[in-house]
Amino acid sequence: MNEARICPWAQDSALERAYHDQEWGRPVYESNKLFEFLLLEGLQAGLSWRLVLQKRARYRQIFHGFNPHWLATVSDAQLQTWLEDPGLIRNRLKMAACRQNARAWLALCEQEDPVAWLWSFVGGQPIIHRWQSMEAVPAQDERSQAMSRALKKRGFQFVGPVICYAFMQATGMVDDHLLSCPAHSDNRQP
Repeated sequence: MNEARICPWAQDSALERAYHDQEWGRPVYESNKLFEFLLLEGLQAGLSWRLVLQKRARYRQIFHGFNPHWLATVSDAQLQTWLEDPGLIRNRLKMAACRQNARAWLALCEQEDPVAWLWSFVGGQPIIHRWQSMEAVPAQDERSQAMSRALKKRGFQFVGPVICYAFMQATGMVDDHLLSCPAHSDNRQP
């Protein structure tokens, strides 16, 4: 990929570049991966995505591969020890939200397929945008607002419409690569 043409946010570090080239905007249909991204996007609130990427391996380790069954049962004492771990984002509310979101995820799974439910907010298919500049890319839209309302109604936390839009971008529900970017759906090699 030509570095001058990739999405500008991915040009600052090798970590962001690899994430951009290999993951961001690629459709995710695997339940556990969607759960992981939902938690990571909530952890990112108010912080840089690069910081979350730097800490993702540690989260995978302590959350047992983002296992919602395990995470839903962690104790308050365990949450407290995580607040002392420099490999994590040490925010009490965000840590408690991860546990709560695991519980809400399991409740969702009992009622319906979470993959189909989440993808229903975009009609089951990726929405391909053709933005010319990063300034044109919205921070939220009506779909992310609807997803946010529905997730909150089901007991999820740290799932505002901006977080939900970032989740939709990360999981390929919307393709917000710039049209000039080789990673855009129109430009990718099969």
